[in-house]
Amino acid sequence: MSNLVTHCEILAKDVDALQRFYTEAFGWQTQDVVDDSYHMLGIPGADKGVLHIGVGPAPTGHDGHLTFYVEVDDPASILAQIEQLGGRTLQQPMRVSGGPLLALFADPEGHVIGLVQRH
Repeated sequence: MSNLVTHCEILAKDVDALQRFYTEAFGWQTQDVVDDSYHMLGIPGADKGVLHIGVGPAPTGHDGHLTFYVEVDDPASILAQIEQLGGRTLQQPMRVSGGPLLALFADPEGHVIGLVQRH
């Protein structure tokens, strides 16, 4: 299957509490990946093809939300297609420091979905 959902992100008002909730509820391991403010949750031994879950802080003044990321070859071309289908670009492709190329869009109802470049 192509274009797998490989990453999910939960932005929270209280990152530590939500990270504890998921590790305790499901026994997932956690790894701090950005200055003790963003954690990756995962199943022991998880490998490519497994959904990885990040927990990080919600922007100041905003409620938390959930975003999943679809793995694609070319985020810019997918964004162009999404706009033709009635969606809108929220974030042009940008490289995360030391990480993947990401982009965000809203579907026609306003749900925020992410794209991550396949590597």
